[in-house]
Amino acid sequence: MADEKTRTSGEVPRPDGPILPTTNPEAEKPQPPKAAIHPAFYVMVWISLSSSVILFNKWILDTLDFRYPVVLTTYHLTFATVATQLMARYTTLLDGRKSVKMTGRVYLRAIVPIGLFFSLSLICGNLTYLYLSVAFIQMIKATTPVAVLLSSWAMGLAPPNLKQLANVSAIVVGVMIASFGEIRFVWIGFLYQLGGLMFEAIRLNLVQALLSSAEYKMDPLVSLYYFAPICAVMNGLVALIWEVPKVSMAEVYHVGLFTFFLNGLCAFLLNVSVVFLIGKTSAVIMTLCGVLKDVMLVVASMLIWGTPVSGLQAFGYTIALGGMVYYKLGLEALKGYAGEAGRQWAEFGATRPALRKIVVIGSVVLFVFVLFGGLAPTYAPDYDPSQYLAGAAEKLGVSS
Repeated sequence: MADEKTRTSGEVPRPDGPILPTTNPEAEKPQPPKAAIHPAFYVMVWISLSSSVILFNKWILDTLDFRYPVVLTTYHLTFATVATQLMARYTTLLDGRKSVKMTGRVYLRAIVPIGLFFSLSLICGNLTYLYLSVAFIQMIKATTPVAVLLSSWAMGLAPPNLKQLANVSAIVVGVMIASFGEIRFVWIGFLYQLGGLMFEAIRLNLVQALLSSAEYKMDPLVSLYYFAPICAVMNGLVALIWEVPKVSMAEVYHVGLFTFFLNGLCAFLLNVSVVFLIGKTSAVIMTLCGVLKDVMLVVASMLIWGTPVSGLQAFGYTIALGGMVYYKLGLEALKGYAGEAGRQWAEFGATRPALRKIVVIGSVVLFVFVLFGGLAPTYAPDYDPSQYLAGAAEKLGVSS
């Protein structure tokens, strides 16, 4: 029998004992991903700062009686100019400006006109705080989409579209109802607010036309870097002629230098928060959060300054907000969200039927109370019970 050939394939005899895994224990283990900040945090910061700026301005101009809105606006823009210049020099938050092909010609033809309408919008917007409540101002601001749409047609940036006009008609109707229900209506403040809305709408259309080119894509902080200096100069010229001769240092010290610093810082941080918010949420969430912020401002105005809001006014504002959401989101998106909400509501009713009945009955009672409380006439408005009580006490011989 022939001898078997010996295999020499390089196999190594296996050692006796347990076989260990063929991994390198010294290899670097993958680190778990760091927990990212939830988008809700950015939304909360934006809502807080946006509301704080409006309430802060109202408090300074009205409550503290510093009735110089153009001076205050100029201060905000000067603060923003200094802050953005420092950030451009010492941080990377403004590195996006390096990709913008900004020339002197572009600055004069694009940035300066936008800055002009930005200044006019800020001046009119702050003048309004001297005459109208924060609640009513927020209700009028609901017509911003209407102003943007009409100004885009007037400027030739978009062809007139009757369907779009019909979509925003609910906003106009709602604000008209809210205006009729306004208890402290002042025409000059109303006109200032409408002027501010139109200037803001023109500015937004000009910015959209500028940003339509890839060469001039800018985030809000880079935009502020370019717009703040020219706006500060324009507002400063108006303030020098209109308000500075009337301002006294006693009025400045009455507000407080530290209060002014916090006010400017709050306004600037609002622009910074918008930069961090972009890309963290969708347009739907931003729209709904904007509505939530407006409602919170109305409630805050009622709590802080005791602003009266009639049932008719609340009814009109609800219509305006609903029209704004419909215009921004569209019918198909709303159908999807409505279907999902219906499923959630059905599940809630199946698991907690008694609680759902309580919610329905309470909502109906509240709606009827608010609606009829605002629409019903005020009976015996001049009735003062104190004189009748005093007469009754005198007849009884009781000293009041």
